[in-house]
Amino acid sequence: MTTPEDTKTAPAAEAPEAKEAPFMRQIKTYVLRAGRMGSGQVRAFEQFGPQFLVPYSAQRLDVQSAFGRPAPLILEIGFGMGDATAKIAQVRPNDNFLCCEVHEPGVGALLKRCGEEHIGNIRIVQHDAIEVMDHMLGPDSLDGVHIFFPDPWHKSRHHKRRLIQSPFIQRLAQHIKPGGYLHLATDWQPYSEQMMGVMRAEPLLANTSDAGDGFATKPDYRPLTKFENRGLKLGHGVWDLVFRRI
Repeated sequence: MTTPEDTKTAPAAEAPEAKEAPFMRQIKTYVLRAGRMGSGQVRAFEQFGPQFLVPYSAQRLDVQSAFGRPAPLILEIGFGMGDATAKIAQVRPNDNFLCCEVHEPGVGALLKRCGEEHIGNIRIVQHDAIEVMDHMLGPDSLDGVHIFFPDPWHKSRHHKRRLIQSPFIQRLAQHIKPGGYLHLATDWQPYSEQMMGVMRAEPLLANTSDAGDGFATKPDYRPLTKFENRGLKLGHGVWDLVFRRI
């Protein structure tokens, strides 16, 4: 995911039903980050892009055709450099993972891993996840959604830029099948508390955790990143939220 220091704000989203969701006119699911691709990432686009990249289109995606099989569909929003995404897909081979990321070096890095490690259950859409959800995926189409370590936008005046806000979660929940799940993770406690408030307020979602604070034990499928391991050694916390669609 990106940080405020090396990003610039993305242009406003052109979303359906904008009059009912003003938040969606102000923020996308990403910010653009400067970055140059290495030669291996450039080659990955050429060599593996045709197999693993799904072009954005403003029409319903034939998911079974895109993956070459029917399987539960998990949407990941913002996978960064794709390390956790690749590991999760490898430990859950019976699920299909549709992954949205606009940061080109990250897309190239995940393409490289998919090709070299033969990870056949990942497809990547290099486009804003809101438009992917609205146009390529229908209501009740997702078995799960992963959003790991979204930008916390630490400064108070930037909190409006945070991804996890009620209009977005309301919209996202409508795309998850009843019984499907939404898994968030953050290493910034104030953001985790805002996330919890937003998730608890969404009537389509129910918390799977019975802990007093509502936070979940980290599911086994989510690996610890190098950054996360370093933070834990320094005493920093990580908060997982796992909610089910009612």
